[in-house]
Amino acid sequence: QVQLVESGGGLVQAGDSLRLSCAASGRTFSTLAVGWFRQAPGKEREFVATMRPIGGATYYADSAKGRFTISSDNAKNTLFLQMYSLKPEDTAVYYCAARTDTGLMYTAITRYDYWGQGTQVTVSS
Repeated sequence: QVQLVESGGGLVQAGDSLRLSCAASGRTFSTLAVGWFRQAPGKEREFVATMRPIGGATYYADSAKGRFTISSDNAKNTLFLQMYSLKPEDTAVYYCAARTDTGLMYTAITRYDYWGQGTQVTVSS
């Protein structure tokens, strides 16, 4: 069983930066496939970014490319999402997700078995 706890959300203005964290427990972080998703009000949950904790390969949704950076601290079993140049359309609940699948990256929601409770990010114009 894997537990995920997100933190770092908040209310910011357009153009600001924010860093989200996701602390994982129950499994060695390097043995997981991990990713970030978000869900805006009235919309479906969507993929944001994913990475391989070992090796550091990353993949982003088009909406995140050039503005968001996914990274990890494997020693602390923590996943991060650094967000720059935030826009009002980035307003959503952000979730981290994990799957016990070493070395791969997934963009599909259905591929992930474990989810955090989410952290709210609100960007005002």
